[in-house]
Amino acid sequence: MERILVLARHGQSEFNRLNLFTGWRDPDLTERGIAEARAAGQALKRAGHAFDVAFTSGLVRAQHTCALMLEEMGLAAIPVLRDGALNERDYGDLSGLNKDEARGRWGDAQVHQWRRSYDVRPPGGESLKDTAARVLPFYIEAILPRVMRGERVLVAAHGNSLRALVMVLDQLDSETVAALEIRTGEPLIYRLHADTTVAARSVLERDAAAA
Repeated sequence: MERILVLARHGQSEFNRLNLFTGWRDPDLTERGIAEARAAGQALKRAGHAFDVAFTSGLVRAQHTCALMLEEMGLAAIPVLRDGALNERDYGDLSGLNKDEARGRWGDAQVHQWRRSYDVRPPGGESLKDTAARVLPFYIEAILPRVMRGERVLVAAHGNSLRALVMVLDQLDSETVAALEIRTGEPLIYRLHADTTVAARSVLERDAAAA
């Protein structure tokens, strides 16, 4: 039995393009983001992948990415389950602020700590640890059982909600995960053992997936 789990960060959003903290704000994809999502779907199809079910967040940029990927794969009719547990990390008071302006106001070190550390919260927001506290139970209860019974599963979500999940799948510590970057529109493909650990991991490079 193949136990396939594919994780994909949404394509570039309007806030990504403008270098803004996004969090739970709800911008849609840019033209580039649409192209990235379509290219990811095309690359997965070329590689012989298909899905039985997809999961995405409560935010439009992830939902749009998921829909475009499935459309390119000819799988628009499969079940797509949306849940806020997969939402991006809440950046609180930083949401909507330009990242360079934030560095000018609080300093590079503080902004870097807010963005990349495991357990430091930005003002009014979530740490990666907080994000993991909602992502991981949802993964264990809703996503993993489907993978383990042989369903091919796509998860289209966000940089930090996926970082929280990859941290567990790849057994990363809190220091290593600080350097983990998940690029927009670049699928991560996991094959799991029967004990739920990772048997194999590969990345469909975004440049190789370009339409």
